[in-house]
Amino acid sequence: MIKKKFILWFKQIGIKDVPKVGGKNASLGEMYRKLTPKGVAVPNGFAVTADAYDYFITSTGVKKEIRSILKTLNTHNLRNLQAHGKKVREAILAAEFPEELKESIADAYAKLSKEFKTKNVDVAVRSSATAEDLPDASFAGQQETYLNVEGIDELLEYSKKCMASLFTDRAISYRADKGFNHFKVKLSITVQKMVRSDLATSGVMFSIDTESGFRDAVLINSIYGLGEYIVQGMVNPDEYYVFKPTLDKSYSPIISKALGRKAQKLVYDSKSSDNVKSLPVTKKDQNRFALKDKEVLQLAKWAVQIEDHYKKPMDMEWAQDGRTGKLYIVQARPETVRSQDDPNTLIEYKLKERGKVLTFGASVGNKIGQGKAHIIRDVKDIHKFKPGEVLVTEMTDPDWEPIMKIAGAIVTNSGGRTCHAAIISRELGIPCIVGTKNSTEKIRNGQNVTVSCAEGEKGYIYNGLLKYDVNKTNLKNVKKSKTKIMMNIGNPEMAMLQSFIPNEGVGLAREEFIISNYIRIHPLALLHFNKVKDKKTRRIIEEHTAAYKNKPQFFIDKLAEGIARIAASFYPKDVIIRLSDFKSNEYASLIGGTQFEPEERNPMIGWRGASRYYSPKYLPAFEMECKALVKVRKEMGLKNLKIMVPFCRTVEEGKKVLKIMAQNGLKRGVDGLEVYVMCEIPSNVILADQFADIFDGFSIGTNDLTQLALGVDRDSELVAHVYDERNKAVKDLVSQVIKIAKKKKKKIGICGQAPSDFPDFAQFLVEEGIDSISLNPDTVIKTTLAIKKTEKKKRRKRK
Repeated sequence: MIKKKFILWFKQIGIKDVPKVGGKNASLGEMYRKLTPKGVAVPNGFAVTADAYDYFITSTGVKKEIRSILKTLNTHNLRNLQAHGKKVREAILAAEFPEELKESIADAYAKLSKEFKTKNVDVAVRSSATAEDLPDASFAGQQETYLNVEGIDELLEYSKKCMASLFTDRAISYRADKGFNHFKVKLSITVQKMVRSDLATSGVMFSIDTESGFRDAVLINSIYGLGEYIVQGMVNPDEYYVFKPTLDKSYSPIISKALGRKAQKLVYDSKSSDNVKSLPVTKKDQNRFALKDKEVLQLAKWAVQIEDHYKKPMDMEWAQDGRTGKLYIVQARPETVRSQDDPNTLIEYKLKERGKVLTFGASVGNKIGQGKAHIIRDVKDIHKFKPGEVLVTEMTDPDWEPIMKIAGAIVTNSGGRTCHAAIISRELGIPCIVGTKNSTEKIRNGQNVTVSCAEGEKGYIYNGLLKYDVNKTNLKNVKKSKTKIMMNIGNPEMAMLQSFIPNEGVGLAREEFIISNYIRIHPLALLHFNKVKDKKTRRIIEEHTAAYKNKPQFFIDKLAEGIARIAASFYPKDVIIRLSDFKSNEYASLIGGTQFEPEERNPMIGWRGASRYYSPKYLPAFEMECKALVKVRKEMGLKNLKIMVPFCRTVEEGKKVLKIMAQNGLKRGVDGLEVYVMCEIPSNVILADQFADIFDGFSIGTNDLTQLALGVDRDSELVAHVYDERNKAVKDLVSQVIKIAKKKKKKIGICGQAPSDFPDFAQFLVEEGIDSISLNPDTVIKTTLAIKKTEKKKRRKRK
C-alpha cells in the first residue's frame, strides 16, 4: 500500500493526476498509456509522488524546520532571501530519506533496470511540481533536471536535490510575494529511462507557429547533444516547418528548413559534478542539418497525434538515441501563448520611418518596442534595470525574469526562437530579438533604440526612437465582397501572419524576393560553379551552400521552400506564383551574376520574362525553377499553387514556355494545374482572344502596362509626371481585356499596384466586372470596404 502511494508508474498515471504527480509526470503518463500504443515513442519510467515528498518533509521534521527558517524571511532584501533559501535547501539535503521511501524508490529503479536488461539503468531525474492550479504557475515552478543518473545512490541524491529545488531563491520570493502557502505546492519526481541524445540530436517542437499563431504548421528545432542548450539559448538551432494538412496524405511537406550554427553541444561526462560537459561541434556537422527529412516528418506526425489527443496546440520536447537512432517524445505540455490569441482581432505593427540598423537577429512575435538600451552582462546587476528600458544581454535564464517583465524589449546575443528569452518574451507579449551574436558590442549603453519584430523572421535593432503605427482591426466587421480580394505576397516569412487578413488567396506571389534574399546566388553560377572565375565569388558560394554537395539542388530546395511557405499559409485557397521576372541588371546583381548576364541599355524592355525561359542561354536555369515548382505541388501536395507567365510578348512565346514547362512536369490541365499569363504589354490586350486560347486566365499588371501604353520609362524621374495608371488609355486597355476574358470565359484579375494605391481605380475595376483584385496586405481592409460600397451602388443602378 505504501509503495503504491510513493511510486506510480507511467502506465498508472493520467492527465487528471496532476495533484498526485505534478504536470510533467501527468503528461508523460497520459502519453505513455494512450499514445504509445499508437506508435508515439515515450521512454518508460515512474513518478515519485507528491505524497512521498510530503511524507519525507513531515516525518523527518524538515517541514517544521522550514517554517522556522522562513519566519524571518524578507524577500525585498536580496541577502536575506539568499541566506534563507540556502538554509532551507541545506535542511532538505541534510535530511535522510525514511527507509520505506528509500526501499520504494530502490525497488522501482531495480524493476526499470530489469526492463532494460541492465543492473543500473541510466535515467533522467526531473522535478514535476503540482503548481498548475496556481495563477502564473509558469513563474513559480522550477524545472530541475539531472541527466545520465546511474545507480540507486545517485538516484536518491538527485531526487533529494529535486525536492530542494522547490525552494530556490526565486521560487521562495515568488510564492511569498503572491501570498501563496509554501507547502501548498508539492513536488513529484520524474525518473525516466535516459535517451542518449548526447550521441545524436534533441530539440523542441510546437504544433502551432509560435510567432503568428498559424495552426496548420509544426515548428521543429534541433541541435546536437542534450536539449538543455536550446532552452538555455546557448545554441542557435536548425529550424523546420512541416505543413499539417498534407502530412498524412503520403506527401513530404517540409515547407521550410533553416540551418542553425549549432556551435556547441552538451554531452554526458561521469567525471563532472553534474554529469555533463560542453563540447565544440565540428564545422562539418555545423554545416549539415541535425535531422534527416524522414526524421523531421516522423516528429511532425507525432506532434499532430499528440495535438489531436489533447485537442489543443502543444509544446513538446523530443530526443534521439544515438545508440539506436530511435526518436522519442520526452515531454508535452499545452502551448499557452499563441493559442490564446483572439482570432477575430488583427493587430499589425508597422514602422513609419527607417533608421540606421545597429544589428539583427531572429524576431520573436511581431511587435515593435523601444527605449534606452541597458546592457547587463551578469544577473547580479539586474537590480540596476529600470522599467521600460531595453534589456541587452548575452542570454537569459529564470533568474532574469523579474526584469524581463518590465522591459520595453529584449535583445540577446545567443539563442534561437525556443530559448528561455524567446519563451518568456512570448508569454509576456514583449518584442524580443535573439541570436544577434553582437548586440552587446554594437549597441551603446543608454542609447535610444527601436526593436522591430514586425518585418518577418529577421528582427532589426535601429538607432533612435522611430515612429510606428499599431493598427487593430475587428475582423467580424470586414465582410466578404462579391469581387474576390486576393493579396500580393513577396516575403514568405510574413505569409503565415498575413494569412489572417481577410482574403481569397494570393493573386501574386513573387519569386524575386525569395531568390534575392534566400538564394542570393545566380542560378547559372550554381549550375556552372566550376566555371565561376572570381575566387572571392567562389568562396562566398561555397559558404552559402555549405549544406549542399549538389549546388543546383540548393537553388531548387530554397526556391521550393519559399514558394511552399506562401502556398501553405493560404491553403487550400489559390496561390498564383509568378515565374521569375528579374531584368538582366537585377540578375547581374546576384552573387556570380555578372559573368552570366549581358549589359543592356534598357533592361526594362529587354531580356526578361518569357523570352528568357526558352533561350538556350537561360533554359537550364528555368528548368531548375520548374523542378522547384514540381517539388511544391507533387512532393509537398500543395496543389493550390497556380503558375503565371510574366512579360509574354507574343502567343508564340507563350506556346514555347508551356511546352518547356510540360517537358519538366508542369503540364497545363494535368493534376489540376492552371497556368495564367500576365497582361502587362499592349500586345496581350490586342491579341487577348488568342492568348486566352492557350492560358487559363489573365492577371493585369498595371505597372508595365502603363509604361508601355504611355511610352514612359517608369524608372525615369524626368517623365515620372506622365506615368499614371488612371490615364484613359490605360483604363481603356484594362476595360477591353476584361470584356474579352469574360467573352472567352477565362479568369481575369489584377495584381498591379494601382488598386492598392488608388481606391478609385479599384472601384473602376469592380464596375468593369473584374473577377479578382490582388492587393498589398496593408491595403486589403480599407480597399475591401470601398469595394463593398461600389458593389452596393452597382446593385442599386441595376434596380
